Amino acid sequence: MTKLDTLLSEALLDQGKLDKERLDSLVREAQEAQESLAAVLMRHKIFPEADILKILAEKLNLRYLDLKGVSIEKAVLDRVPLKIATYYRFIPVEIKDRLLTIAVHYPLDIKTQDEIRTQLGFDIDAVLSCSEDILEALKKYYGLAAETMEKIISRADIPETLSSGAPQEKIEDIEKLAETASVIKLVNQIILEAYRKRSTDIHLEPYRQGVALRYRIDGVLYDTNVPAEIKNLLSAIISRIKIMSNLNIVERRLPQDGRAVVRVQEQVLDLRISTLPTPYGESVVIRILPTQMLFNLEKLGLSKRDVAIFETLIQKPHGIIFVTGPTGSGKTTTLYTCLSKINTKERKIITIEDPIEYEMPGITQIQVFPDIGLDFARGLRSALRHDPDVMMVGEARDLETAETAIRVALTGHLVFSTLHTNDAASAITRLIDIGIEPYLVASSVEAFIAQRLIRLICADCKYEDRAIPLELKGMIARDSGLDSPEKVRVYRGKGCATCNFTGFFGRTAIYEILLVDEAIKDLILRKTPSSQIKKIAVARGMQTLRQDGWQKTLAGLTTPEEVMKVTSMEEGLDSIPVKQEAATSSEADRRVYKRLDSKIKIRYKVFKSQEELLQRGFTREQLSTIKNISAGGLLFAADEALPVGAILELKIEMQDGDAAIDCLARIVRVSEVTGDEEGYDIAVCFLDITSAQRARLDRYVEAVFR
Repeated sequence: MTKLDTLLSEALLDQGKLDKERLDSLVREAQEAQESLAAVLMRHKIFPEADILKILAEKLNLRYLDLKGVSIEKAVLDRVPLKIATYYRFIPVEIKDRLLTIAVHYPLDIKTQDEIRTQLGFDIDAVLSCSEDILEALKKYYGLAAETMEKIISRADIPETLSSGAPQEKIEDIEKLAETASVIKLVNQIILEAYRKRSTDIHLEPYRQGVALRYRIDGVLYDTNVPAEIKNLLSAIISRIKIMSNLNIVERRLPQDGRAVVRVQEQVLDLRISTLPTPYGESVVIRILPTQMLFNLEKLGLSKRDVAIFETLIQKPHGIIFVTGPTGSGKTTTLYTCLSKINTKERKIITIEDPIEYEMPGITQIQVFPDIGLDFARGLRSALRHDPDVMMVGEARDLETAETAIRVALTGHLVFSTLHTNDAASAITRLIDIGIEPYLVASSVEAFIAQRLIRLICADCKYEDRAIPLELKGMIARDSGLDSPEKVRVYRGKGCATCNFTGFFGRTAIYEILLVDEAIKDLILRKTPSSQIKKIAVARGMQTLRQDGWQKTLAGLTTPEEVMKVTSMEEGLDSIPVKQEAATSSEADRRVYKRLDSKIKIRYKVFKSQEELLQRGFTREQLSTIKNISAGGLLFAADEALPVGAILELKIEMQDGDAAIDCLARIVRVSEVTGDEEGYDIAVCFLDITSAQRARLDRYVEAVFR
């Protein structure tokens, strides 16, 4: 039993943390396993390391320091060489006069303190900190893998050409260096650190001034502190990466792509490596993909309503489903989740991908090779001879691929594919523009699903932001159908050690699902512009990307900035429901827009259920007078009751001398009027009014109030 174990066991008894019988059994276990008592306590999860250090600190009259909340000055680090800090496993914290405070994970004996004092020339004040925090601090302040690089640089057998940064003439020397334990350890440390930080990509970029190492975490690139000596080791690092991925280490003038499989702890990772020649060396990007993933619709970020829609779509016997969005928006993950949901022994599923991102048992996956003629279209035609029930085409990037996929869907197969468009409705235009006939699109496509990825607020440092501008609250309220901006609550992350002080931890998706029903099919056949299709789809209940983003903002999952960063302003798609009762003065104060009681002439015609209304005697266009109006909607009189939810085409003849306003509106309330003026009051909210038109209405109302 070591002296430290004796001190710890005495402290546990003195402070009443454990009874003697329990402590004796743990001490015996530690002796039999030849482990420290602290290691046994942590292995059994009786005490975490921080609690053990606090117990020891109280026993020995030492301080415990949480390094996560400490900032260390560069002047302090410059006075302590890395090799001494790593050898004795401490991090310097501060210097006052001749006293150096260092953080260690165990109490130092007198001999060790004397050694450090002799080498550094300072008196030593040791404080206790967690070992993991000390290692993180060494990486943060001295640079990632700094100790390994120092050992490599100090090796006597490193060629002079490498340490000077000049090109290596003898390939054998670089390959030999790349296979040494030090360089292998260095590359492994870079990959391991990326995995621990939840990085999806590693960027190694050479410049004139040095080498940048960056990790992409939650979609954002972050610089990693690395020692300047990494520039001298770039050739060796790249050679090691090329050897791992079976690339040609001699070829530096051409881009190369490869892959490697590595194990990190219990997780097997698939690494996709790509190199590019630059004037200062090769630039390398490593994409990190887990070989096994648990795919779940609920974890994608879908609402209950959208989950139900997805489950209905993927159970259809035939048809094609397009997922749209830019590169890196999570389209492939969504498709894999759909396939995983329907992957049963009764179904034959074949995918054609470039590249295969995840391996899925029970699914036949084909990697395209355009260089030998195996592209998406050829792979799709060949896969048909393998009797598939469901097929996935990585991307419908040309006419041949898109047309083949659509015709496969028409022959009784369920097909999934992707397109690069800004929203769901634009995918219709894209297909028609590349040469697909509208009747093929209308008859084969079941849905267009647009998606984006947004970062999630860190749960450990989440707080409500009460300083949100009223304009932003008003925009969220309008798009979300709330009657008051006061109902909008916005949350943010302060930044903590859990989220690496970014305020965000993880990502989720926002969706826009355009179901191709009879009404949408009719619009496709008439080659209606995508903007008009989107307006009508929204009027029929489709939720846009921004609206889905606002729902996640209101739920406290993300910030407004994240939503606005990946979605565009949707002019005319926001609306404020008209209240059924006359607004009191307090209600009027809460309105986003003021309402004016004014008689303005409008012309309207019913856009939805037109045939039914014509049979009942309605004409295509009616003339009426507005009873009140705001920039969000209006109330007008009608002789007959119109169905709630119907879409109207309005022509508002303004009294300000400018042109009339043409827009679409949805009926939200119909009230029967009794007395002298018999008829119906029709309340509508605007659907596709532009920002300029809305501002014009608002100015008109404000001018009358003044």
